Amino acid sequence: MGLIPLGPLRRLMMVTIVAGIMILPVREASATPPTVAAASDLQFALADAAERFRDETGLEVRLNFGSSGNFRRQIAQGAPFELYLSADEAYVLALYEEGHTQDQGVVYAIGRLAWLQRSGRDDLPDDDDPLGGVREAITAHRAGDGRPRIALANPEHAPYGVAASQALEHAGMWEDIAPLRILGENVSQAAQFALASDSRGGLVAWSLALAPTLAERSDHVLIPEDWHAPLVQRMVLIQGAGETARAFYAWLQRREARALLEEYGFRLPDPVHDEVMPADHVGEP
Repeated sequence: MGLIPLGPLRRLMMVTIVAGIMILPVREASATPPTVAAASDLQFALADAAERFRDETGLEVRLNFGSSGNFRRQIAQGAPFELYLSADEAYVLALYEEGHTQDQGVVYAIGRLAWLQRSGRDDLPDDDDPLGGVREAITAHRAGDGRPRIALANPEHAPYGVAASQALEHAGMWEDIAPLRILGENVSQAAQFALASDSRGGLVAWSLALAPTLAERSDHVLIPEDWHAPLVQRMVLIQGAGETARAFYAWLQRREARALLEEYGFRLPDPVHDEVMPADHVGEP
């Protein structure tokens, strides 16, 4: 067999080099941090958790906050999330039944609902009448004294919006506030609306009211848990989740992460794990 002419050999070398260059973006893409879909009540707590996780493991995750119901729909449609933390476990269990998750996941927290209003006012409702501000707004509206808004998350896809509507139903005021409602796309946006200058306040996640950036400019009072259905929050790995997502999922079940959630007002479920899986075993079943 004769030698390959120099011209074709050079062309072969160039093809090899180009092929190697084309592989690089694929390798870089595989190292992209996984995207986590998380309920908006976790906006501050999970950001702290992700930072501690990164400091401890060197691994990073991308946090995407929004309404649990919208994420449930997006995941069912193939959105590229690897881990889902819902404020309503029903959404996780529905995705499991449809085959979109690795298993049924675990309950990571029980949420609480709170009345939130701007600080500096002298009319914060009492603990024994936490929706007194809503009643005052209804009375003022009926008397023609402006239209003070009452903020809450949209009950159609936000679990805290559902809890807010149930609490208002319990107090017999759901229909009465119809002209006063301002709905946030998620509970985080509802908290922003609650602190606006033209709002009397709003019903939001207690975890947001406790966050330093909101606590310094607001006051709040807790809503009794038996005024609405329990806010059982469940997380789960999506089918095809990678090692970093699996490691973060395991880390969130450790004692340190659970204590962090408790600091933000979440009630904890029974213990699941106290130790994160070793990095070299994260991908194992």
